[in-house]
Amino acid sequence: MSKIGIIGAMDLEVNALKEAMQLETKITRANMDFYEGTLNGANVVIVRCGIGKVNAALCTQILADCFCVTHIINTGVAGSLNAKLDIGDIVISRDAIHHDVDVTIFGYALGEVPQIGVREFTADKAMAELALETCRRVNPDIHAMMGRVVSGDQFISSSEVKDHLIRTFAGDCAEMEGASIAHGAYLNHIPFVIIRAISDKADNSAEMDYPTFEAAAADHSAALVKELVAHLA
Repeated sequence: MSKIGIIGAMDLEVNALKEAMQLETKITRANMDFYEGTLNGANVVIVRCGIGKVNAALCTQILADCFCVTHIINTGVAGSLNAKLDIGDIVISRDAIHHDVDVTIFGYALGEVPQIGVREFTADKAMAELALETCRRVNPDIHAMMGRVVSGDQFISSSEVKDHLIRTFAGDCAEMEGASIAHGAYLNHIPFVIIRAISDKADNSAEMDYPTFEAAAADHSAALVKELVAHLA
């Protein structure tokens, strides 16, 4: 039987999902509250991991060790790196990369964590395709596409940094957790998908756009996740 771990970095990314679920148990680990129950007929564990790559990695490992999840969905918001993606649009992960890892001095590619054997953590193809199809049905008024998520412990609000992420990593959106969740899922052999609603343009306007649009963007992601878990159950 499937059990789906659903991770969001912030309360606004998971509150709507928690309100819609039938709660059975709540367990706290590493200062994170894990809500276990059912959502739209699916067995789920919903958790706010907190912001940043370390929090995200810890959360993923707890889901693997303590809850034995069979799938992981990471829902949230991101800054756009693709001119085709406007605020409110959604990116479904094709893969994810750490943009702040640099061990090139020892011959590794930029973004590659040493001794892992891969630079890009590839999302589960079936989950990603189902998420894209579901998004187009649930959120018909917004644009959705598969793309590359690039992650680092940095809120991107500089046009220069944005250009670097596009040029170096061919990223479609930038945020602070997805690659760590993908990394953890990869090491634990758990299929995953990352869902990111665009909250800002990841440029010099990001500081102004993000507070205005983050809630609406998170709502789009939550609507998708509610429907997606029913098909994964």
